[in-house]
Amino acid sequence: MNSPSTRGTVGADAAVAPTFYSVPDAARLIGTSPVTLYRAIRDGEFPALRVRGRLIIPARVLDEMVSAAVSQQAVVDVAAWVPATRGSAG
Repeated sequence: MNSPSTRGTVGADAAVAPTFYSVPDAARLIGTSPVTLYRAIRDGEFPALRVRGRLIIPARVLDEMVSAAVSQQAVVDVAAWVPATRGSAG
């Protein structure tokens, strides 16, 4: 029996984790509402990609945030993961 695989593994029976999440899916994963996550993105406090108006969250970002919180054994300020930008995010 095949066990679930991680991102990057290729195979017909492999369960492949997504590369990107929609904002509602990412919000569900981190236990917040989509509205809260949309506001954090808009305010430049959460990293996201905008593709022709649609916001998506790289799965890698969520993985790295979890890893940082675990390795530091502390609260990770997500706003620190977003580079400073000129002007507003929205």
